[in-house]
Amino acid sequence: MPNKPPEMVAAVDLGSNSFHMIVCSLNDGTPQTIDRLREMVRLASGLDKNNILDENTQERALACLERMGQRISHFPPGSVRIVGTNTLRTAKNAGQFLIKAEQALGHPIHIISGIEEARLIYLGVSYSLSSNANLRLVMDIGGGSTEYIIGTGETPKEKESLHMGCVSVSNMFFKDGFISKNAFNQATLFAEQKLEPFQRKFQRKNWDEAIGASGSLRSIDKVLHAKNWSNNGITWLGLQKLVAYLTQCSHISELDLPELDPERLPVFAGGVAILYATFKSLGIEQMTVSDGALREGLIQDLLGRIYNYDMRSETVLLVAERYRTDKVHAARIKKTNTLIVSKLLDTCDWASNENALQFLNWAADLHETGIDIAHSQYHKHSAYIIEHADLAGFSKQDQILLASIIRSHRRKFTLTLFNDLPSPWHDYAPYLSIVLRLSVLLHRNRHNDELPDFTLSIIKSKIVMHFPDGWLTQAPLTHADLTQEADYLKSAGIKLEFE
Repeated sequence: MPNKPPEMVAAVDLGSNSFHMIVCSLNDGTPQTIDRLREMVRLASGLDKNNILDENTQERALACLERMGQRISHFPPGSVRIVGTNTLRTAKNAGQFLIKAEQALGHPIHIISGIEEARLIYLGVSYSLSSNANLRLVMDIGGGSTEYIIGTGETPKEKESLHMGCVSVSNMFFKDGFISKNAFNQATLFAEQKLEPFQRKFQRKNWDEAIGASGSLRSIDKVLHAKNWSNNGITWLGLQKLVAYLTQCSHISELDLPELDPERLPVFAGGVAILYATFKSLGIEQMTVSDGALREGLIQDLLGRIYNYDMRSETVLLVAERYRTDKVHAARIKKTNTLIVSKLLDTCDWASNENALQFLNWAADLHETGIDIAHSQYHKHSAYIIEHADLAGFSKQDQILLASIIRSHRRKFTLTLFNDLPSPWHDYAPYLSIVLRLSVLLHRNRHNDELPDFTLSIIKSKIVMHFPDGWLTQAPLTHADLTQEADYLKSAGIKLEFE
């Protein structure tokens, strides 16, 4: 993050139904919303049966992002958070689309897991509401997924993300806008089946109040009020009246719902079916609708990073604790990581990247997590855990980067492992892995003895280390380890010289 906080920050949510952007000015660390943009892109409708995002949908999405990009392209690095959700998690060709999308926006885009989406939604909702000690059930219906969270204050306790949303359910059961009682019953049953494994966890007795977030729930709330079917948020009685009205019609064009945005009409029935199934399954009588959602949560998470509370660092500590890693040893390695990077600041671009040392030291904290599974090939187990776990605060790209560094910290060194990382990490990550390899090697004895004052330089594919005269003679095991390391790196076209 920049040393001086930016004057403005922005968050962009590339949802499966709509793209949202919020721009805030910062006044003593407090965000003040100064601009909002929303466009109904319906990204999820562009997925074919093979989960390929079609060209027309990509073009529509990119045109929207170019308009948003005009607003934020001049913002400094670290002042904008952009995330993709369910459709970009699912699309097999998401990587190709993301390259063009990042060019349009001028900032990196991160794909987040459903559980991370749930955490950020809860953060956005809790920020928009007055803090209280009540246990809250928060629900967010997106275009391709629906999130359920139970939490208190700013802390989410239970989080789930289910693969159903207003776009996907509408496309499955209300194709081309046709509605019927049977189709609605089938859509409700589908949503109930998705929710069934989590019904006990989220049922009424486990929370004090229900809160809805997202455009679908706001639209349903507006319709119920306009029709005088509810005057206190979304109620079970009002929802039943809405369902009875919907199922009398045979096509969405027959619906007389003046408060409903015409753009939302094609996906409205799918959202209602998901909400109806949720009220029915969980025993909800009433739900208040919040203004806060994912994008507000993104702003709060971004402010944490700017003002030195990065949720990712807390997550790393929790994972290290869970897998009983050696914290003292990790601290030694982090100290040496920092020392090595400081020696390379003037000669290596990657060393001055503001996030390089952060990822390197997270890797040091987590590189031995796999030992809790098996000592043999533990680096592979560690990398698998970090890539596939639900890690709060981390995007999928963050986790793959971290896993790649950890996977490469010992034994065979393969440059192709880094090829698919986003720019600039496909160039930087091999060097970060080499730094971690050297730090781990220099502390193989796991003693607290201070290292000698060595010099180190890395120029392209050549590494030169120089130790004080006679030190390596007195440390024959380190000399042997460096000789073996030179062989590992040589197979990747990297030359290690030491004396």
